[in-house]
Amino acid sequence: MTFDEYQREAATTAHYPGRLESNPVYPVLGLNGEAGEVAEKLKKLIRDEKWEKGPLPENVRAAMAKELGDVLWYISACCDELEITMTEVAQINIDKLKSRQKRDKIKGSGDDR
Repeated sequence: MTFDEYQREAATTAHYPGRLESNPVYPVLGLNGEAGEVAEKLKKLIRDEKWEKGPLPENVRAAMAKELGDVLWYISACCDELEITMTEVAQINIDKLKSRQKRDKIKGSGDDR
C-alpha cells in the first residue's frame, strides 16, 4: 500500500468536527495524544518490567504497532486539512534530511540547520 492509497482509505473513516475546513486542530491534538500512547507503552514496560534495552516483548511490540497505526491515521488527517498528500510530506522530509546530510548538519538541533 502506498501513502496515497492509505490516505484515501483513511479518509473514508474520518469523521470529526470541522473536517476538511482547513481546521487541523482536531487531528493535530489527536496526533499528539496517539504519539503519547506509543510512549506510554514503552514507559510502562520500563516501569513494570524494568526493561532497559533489547527486543521488546511481543505483546508490547504489537500494542505499539496498533498505536503507531493511529498515529499514521492522524498524520493522514492532518495532511488532508493542509491539502497535502502524505507522499508530498514524505518527499519534503527526505529532501530536508538529504540536504542536512550533504551539508554535514544531520546532527544538532534547529529546524533550519
